[in-house]
Amino acid sequence: MFDSSSEGLFYGIDRVALLLYVALVAVGLVCITAASYDERIDDVFSMSHFYMKQLMWIGISWTVALVLLLIDHKYFHMWAYPAYILGIASLVAVLMFGREVNGAKAWFQLGDVRIQPVEFAKIATALTLARVMSAYSFSISRPSDIVKVAVVIMLPLGIIILQNDTGSGVVLCSFLFVLYREGLSRAICMPLVLIVFLFIFSFILEPLALFLVLLAALVVYSAARSGRWSAHVRFMAFTLLCSLLLSVATPLSGYASLMIVCGIEAAVLIIAAVQNKAYEILWLTAMFIGAMIFVPTTDYIFDNVLKPHQRDRVLSFVGMKSDPLGIDYNVNQSQIAIGSGGFAGKGFMEGTQIRYNFVPEKHTDFIFCTLGEEWGFVGTIAVLGLFIALILRLMKMGERIKEPFGRIYCYCVAAILLFHVMVNVGMAIGLMPVMGIPLPLMSYGGSSLVAFTMLIIIAIRLDASTRQDAANI
Repeated sequence: MFDSSSEGLFYGIDRVALLLYVALVAVGLVCITAASYDERIDDVFSMSHFYMKQLMWIGISWTVALVLLLIDHKYFHMWAYPAYILGIASLVAVLMFGREVNGAKAWFQLGDVRIQPVEFAKIATALTLARVMSAYSFSISRPSDIVKVAVVIMLPLGIIILQNDTGSGVVLCSFLFVLYREGLSRAICMPLVLIVFLFIFSFILEPLALFLVLLAALVVYSAARSGRWSAHVRFMAFTLLCSLLLSVATPLSGYASLMIVCGIEAAVLIIAAVQNKAYEILWLTAMFIGAMIFVPTTDYIFDNVLKPHQRDRVLSFVGMKSDPLGIDYNVNQSQIAIGSGGFAGKGFMEGTQIRYNFVPEKHTDFIFCTLGEEWGFVGTIAVLGLFIALILRLMKMGERIKEPFGRIYCYCVAAILLFHVMVNVGMAIGLMPVMGIPLPLMSYGGSSLVAFTMLIIIAIRLDASTRQDAANI
């Protein structure tokens, strides 16, 4: 079970990735100390301090990391399916028996310790995805294999959404990047991206305006691909003229008229594309028809699928609702804290927004604003540089691993890290809606720290196996 290569137990370990991991954990501990230090507690080593609890979790995480580095890499492939089954079972169990925190029933309460199973389910999903896609007979272009991948990702995603922890569930959508890297057709990737685009902009634009923007974008794309700009301009003008005449001659609205005209044109284009085997036109037309069907459903999804607090966050994000003392309070205070840090920051434990508790969740989901106020632009850029370096290092590790299992897993870890950093930093500065996603390795929390440690260390271990196997030949 444990590796005992002749070159030493830690031969081949990527020291750069390991140092980047340690650096981020250390910076996180400093920020948690600044954000949560309570002067009313005389003993600086009291476990009442959040930084002492985090230090304890760091010790646990590094113990787990040591064990993972000692395990033979073949066991990660072997344990992928059992880990996935255990992960799904834990998600179902917490949905039934867990404790509700901030509206999400996603925690097990064990005395004073809370455990969030979704953090560990991400590891199991990444391992299982890597095992499924690394099978000898697997092909990303085969529909049956695409269905397998979709089931692996969608099953935990569905359960997590039922827990009302949509932010954590959406993280699994980052695996689309991995699928694209492994050769998933753009005919599948692009519609998924289009759905997200339509859903977001449906709250900013009226249906008619949104549909016109979509139509114009597809026409421009097609014209750029074919080079026939004059023909596409005439097509656009013809479509708009027919829609205008139909809306004037009938009681139909402009939106309904445009939908009817575009529907007829789409049917004609599909027939012509099939006859001439023009698959590019067929693909574009199919995407357009899908958009025509999806746009009218966004209101239903918004009103009947999203929870009230989720609807408020979306409306606040797109600027359609303002609630400075309610839903917008966290983000507003976070922006004030980051802005007040200026170029070099106010210094360790000198942040007024942080010290006087203006920013809620300053040591967890909004830890980035603690960094911004106390270390300024210089500190935030340095930390983002560490994250970027670690993500790029994981991708490099994936490329040099010879076996598909290790490569796919490393890209899964890189995708998860990238998504977490983008969303957490984005919501701290107001560019993303608040989702309750921690900043990896830096936000306070045992489940998050242990899970991210396991994610990264398993990738490092799989990478080291390549050189260890070569040394043993």
